Amino acid sequence: MSIRPFRDINRKKTKVINVGKLKIGGDNPISVQSMTNTLTKNVAATVKQINEIEDAGADLVRVSCPDEESTKALKEIVKSINIPIVADIHFHFKRAIESAQNGADCLRINPGNIGDEKKIKEVIKAAKDNNCSIRIGVNAGSLEKDILEKFKEPCPEALVESALRNIQILENEDFFNFKVSVKSSDVFLSIGAYKQLSKKIDYPLHIGITEAGSFLPGTIKSSIGFGSLLLDGIGDTIRVSLSDNPVEEVKVGNEILKSLNLRHRGVKIISCPSCARQGFQVIETVKILEEKLSHIKTPLTLSIIGCVVNGPGEAAMTDIGITGGGKGNNMLYLSGIQTEKVLTDNIINKVIEEVNKKVAEIENN
Repeated sequence: MSIRPFRDINRKKTKVINVGKLKIGGDNPISVQSMTNTLTKNVAATVKQINEIEDAGADLVRVSCPDEESTKALKEIVKSINIPIVADIHFHFKRAIESAQNGADCLRINPGNIGDEKKIKEVIKAAKDNNCSIRIGVNAGSLEKDILEKFKEPCPEALVESALRNIQILENEDFFNFKVSVKSSDVFLSIGAYKQLSKKIDYPLHIGITEAGSFLPGTIKSSIGFGSLLLDGIGDTIRVSLSDNPVEEVKVGNEILKSLNLRHRGVKIISCPSCARQGFQVIETVKILEEKLSHIKTPLTLSIIGCVVNGPGEAAMTDIGITGGGKGNNMLYLSGIQTEKVLTDNIINKVIEEVNKKVAEIENN
């Protein structure tokens, strides 16, 4: 038993699959992905955005392949990126075959619009021949007609039935290198579908609240949906779906995982909302530090608390802490121990200095 069992999350042990060099499922870290919004046939723009997405902390990336120009572009794109690439396929099964042949590490196919079973089998063969994985991407907005007629509307049972039907097709073709998603823009529907499916299969699950909206509402919807599932140990890879810069999706995804201690990347800042007791401008300080420390990938914790009500207690549990004091005399804590007073005007520079020291210490040990 751990020291703090109330923080333990018992992840469901799923099968391990390979997406390029990335392993998903089992005890492997939960991976974060995003999707480009460039025209895939514009190789330069797509590569640039993929590199930005990777730099923000993504483990893999998805690109839309709606036409032959896009699938041809994959050949050039894969030469200039470092993370696995997923080809997003809708409506035309030949785009999936071309994508597998041109370097995609994974094919995301939507059973509701990819075509009949014969076409799906051709896609499976192309994936096999090119060492390409598959994601069965069931979506509440594009279920198969017969399933929609049976259940009258999208519901957890409908999404699960679609997923199980298509899992059976892949298994019948001796193809097992795949993950599954059952997404909806409705938080309740998504959670219900994933929980039902998790009880029925042991393939890795890609979780997400699809079409979650703009930055603020989309982040909140995703946090509620992901949190409910991740706390139950469900989920092997995630994508936050926002109407925003894909880089923001990655940041939100990593923050969700960091908040649950499921991934550790970069500086985790604990800060107060501020009030009349604050010894310095907390909100402005946090914003500046977030920007200046955003490049750091080494995991460490930092508390920025405006007064002594909770400041010392929070600082005791972080690597570095600043607690506001009277007359501009604020206290610096290192590993929970009071170290020295810091004048308000020096807080930013002092924190950055100590963070850099801590990063060097961690990386050299």
